[in-house]
Amino acid sequence: MAAPNRTTFSHLSFVLVGIPGLEPWHPWISIPFALMYTVAVLGNCGLLLLIATQRRLHEPMFIFLSMLAVADLILSTSTVPNTLAIFWFGPKAISFTSCLTQVFFVHFGVAIESAILLAMGFDRYIAVCDPLRYTTVLTNEKIGKIATAIVVRSFCIIVPDVFLLKRLPFCASNVIQHSYCEHIGVARLACADISLNIWYGLAVPIVIFILDVVFIVVSYVLILRAVFKLPTKDARHKALSTCGSHVCIILLFYTLAFFTFLTHRFGHNIPKPIHILLANLYVLISPMLNPILYGMKTKQLQEQICCLLSLKGKWF
Repeated sequence: MAAPNRTTFSHLSFVLVGIPGLEPWHPWISIPFALMYTVAVLGNCGLLLLIATQRRLHEPMFIFLSMLAVADLILSTSTVPNTLAIFWFGPKAISFTSCLTQVFFVHFGVAIESAILLAMGFDRYIAVCDPLRYTTVLTNEKIGKIATAIVVRSFCIIVPDVFLLKRLPFCASNVIQHSYCEHIGVARLACADISLNIWYGLAVPIVIFILDVVFIVVSYVLILRAVFKLPTKDARHKALSTCGSHVCIILLFYTLAFFTFLTHRFGHNIPKPIHILLANLYVLISPMLNPILYGMKTKQLQEQICCLLSLKGKWF
């Protein structure tokens, strides 16, 4: 490794070391990581295939669910294969351009998933509070506009991260104490003032998570008001059951997001290996569990899966 050089030189590449302090355990840690990633890819790809091939699932709720599956694949695939390569083969060099690309897709995946969960909250609000206008309000054209707005919003929020890193000179160590490139982790290697990076890195989660959570909570307050006005217990139960899978995914995603963010920013007494391990689990657990939770709690998906299995059984 070259000695630190306090000039305006910027590294052409960085070295990712995985989970520092747990190097001897990397091969063992890779086993559950590989299994979880396999489940995430198969689950989300299977969900996309099921929704695409079954005409009965061509409804707004399942279109949003397919968008969530794509976001999960972006989030997990932008990080986990690289992490597994480090666990199996040791520290890995990554070019500066590739590192910036990974920074973008990691944060873009998180931003787009949060926006999709917000859109799904709006979908559930319309389904429960105004069911007669559900198909007229959420037409394919409007869903396309919502999808475009989600992508544009996420891109505009995250792309400054790349330019904030690109402007920095890196003249000291090029070793990143992580298994993938993320904004602040890379910025801390710079030999320049990174206050702007820190403040922007703090503002983005607040804009993404806090605002989205507030709007989701408002939608569910309105949903609960509408549900409690229903005349029978069975009607209330049926209305709430349509929201069950969405609520589970919201709790899973935002609990992990806030826990990871708070421990990263304020958990100074938490050992660094735990920080890195939590960051890796964050990009794996939601993509792995989302299709499972929806499959377990959504009656239409269960019916279509059973229908496909019965048809294949008869064919064989």
